[in-house]
Amino acid sequence: MAAPSFVPIEPVDEPRAYRSPRHVPGAWSPDRPADLVGRQPAGTRLGFQGPDQGFGVKLANGFRGRLQLTPGESADDAVRGCLNVALRRASLFGRAPVVHDLTIAFTVWGFLDAAPPAELVARRKALVTGVGHVAQHYAEGRAVAESVPEATLRMTAGDDVSAGDSTQPATRAPASNTARAGSWARTLNAPPGPGT
Repeated sequence: MAAPSFVPIEPVDEPRAYRSPRHVPGAWSPDRPADLVGRQPAGTRLGFQGPDQGFGVKLANGFRGRLQLTPGESADDAVRGCLNVALRRASLFGRAPVVHDLTIAFTVWGFLDAAPPAELVARRKALVTGVGHVAQHYAEGRAVAESVPEATLRMTAGDDVSAGDSTQPATRAPASNTARAGSWARTLNAPPGPGT
């Protein structure tokens, strides 16, 4: 490596070269007590782990202007409840949340529908109310996330999750409210109501 002209150089110095250490340590292996073997642990109050989940908050807040809320519903509760669903979906794929995770979460709960079925609104009010207060309602937020089955979460953004029928493509004609009133229960873990 070149040196500035004012640095004294000994004329008898040998050029430096790489030398291996006398002892080479063995290969590292994960043998510490806190190391995880396999996937993240699952259990009560452990949530759904995934990378960069804080970015989901920014994405979820971008939906506030599009939410179709009924009287008595809070945008904070809707955003927090659907964020839990979106984070669960992202963790199933082992990645950070993206806008499609939130689109599916808000669509499943009918927050992007101008006229959602009355039974769905009643169910989401019962589950989502108060979830916006994270510290006090962690268990309720988990209940919202766990109420959506994994099969629904694995749907793509092109599937019609609003009607709850994964066999029908999103390009079909929109279903009427009476048709959707019976099919939303198939999308969520909900007991079917009368007439479904």
